[in-house]
Amino acid sequence: MNNFIFENATKAVFGQGCVKEYLSCMVSHYGPNVLLAYGGGSIKRNGIYDEVCGILQSTDKNIVEFSGIMPNPTYAKVQEGAKLVRGNHIDLILAVGGGSVMDCCKAVSMAARYDGDLWADYWARPGVVDFEPVPLGMIVTVSGTGSEMNGGAVITNEELKIKTGRDYPKCNARFALIDPTYTFSVPKMQMISGGFDTLSHIMEIYFSEPDEPNVSDDIAEALMRGVVRDLRAAVQKPEDYTARSNLMWEATMAENRVIKLGKQTDFQAHMMEHQLGAYTDCNHGLGLAVLHPAYYRYICEKGITKFARFATRVWDVPADGKTEIELAHAGVEALADFIQELGMPTTLRELGVTEQTPMKELADSVPLTPGSYGKLTHEDVLHIFEACY
Repeated sequence: MNNFIFENATKAVFGQGCVKEYLSCMVSHYGPNVLLAYGGGSIKRNGIYDEVCGILQSTDKNIVEFSGIMPNPTYAKVQEGAKLVRGNHIDLILAVGGGSVMDCCKAVSMAARYDGDLWADYWARPGVVDFEPVPLGMIVTVSGTGSEMNGGAVITNEELKIKTGRDYPKCNARFALIDPTYTFSVPKMQMISGGFDTLSHIMEIYFSEPDEPNVSDDIAEALMRGVVRDLRAAVQKPEDYTARSNLMWEATMAENRVIKLGKQTDFQAHMMEHQLGAYTDCNHGLGLAVLHPAYYRYICEKGITKFARFATRVWDVPADGKTEIELAHAGVEALADFIQELGMPTTLRELGVTEQTPMKELADSVPLTPGSYGKLTHEDVLHIFEACY
């Protein structure tokens, strides 16, 4: 394994009833003013909003609402939240939702304490966070991104048509409350999309050096098998607590930095999907489902041993009578079959890409990551987009 330093500052509280039992204790460590951040209002329909507000009011907190956080949160929305934080002297930001809400709130926590241009200094390029962001707490209602236990935030600059993610450890939430029953009301395809995002995160870490046997890859294989098993179970029975609780923790484990230890990581498919999202505003997990098989068909022969191992250890593809190259391709096709089994889209047309979409401009805007087995060029990215069309 490569050298590493590991730290995770987020306290995770997991399980049914954890919000009711622990939220009042968690918020007691902060001042009276709480920014309650959420998305389109589903938490008002499923009762989570009333439960959270009741607890905050019982602890004498002043609630300032920051609602309407959209999928693919924008830099303009971040600035709106920062203005609320500064104007109301917020002591704690409480993000209630999925990855978009959590990501937006991380950027808000920085923007509220930074006098310069946050996008230019921290998203357009990596920066050094030499100040303390506003404290954050998370209540997870949609699993998939794993944003609850890292400092990562993906933000879209609509004016520039750029969607960029950065991971700043100082943006880790102070606490994350993870109740699997909060995900029961999530629509089926949104649940599937989140689960596939989890699988994608694990694959993006797994398909990278080092390729020698290592602990991180061993854990990743177990997590990938679990996601496949649990997604199938949750599709059959949406309120299967075992499946939904496993999916939530698998999502957290995929992105709490544990399986990244000693790994280079890839995330080229994520970079392609980010720009696809910037141009089309498509659902993140669905975009990844379209891109991954085409991307892996393109690079698998440059990582044959790992892809063959993926086939046998994750998908139980029999090795008898197959060459290593045949096994590698069989693993990719098993992934593609799983995507179809889940009813996810398989073409860019289904995501809103048309003949009018400037495909070369889109491909040229994709950042190229150093960890990819294929070491892609922008011409390669265009070829993959065209294969998906």
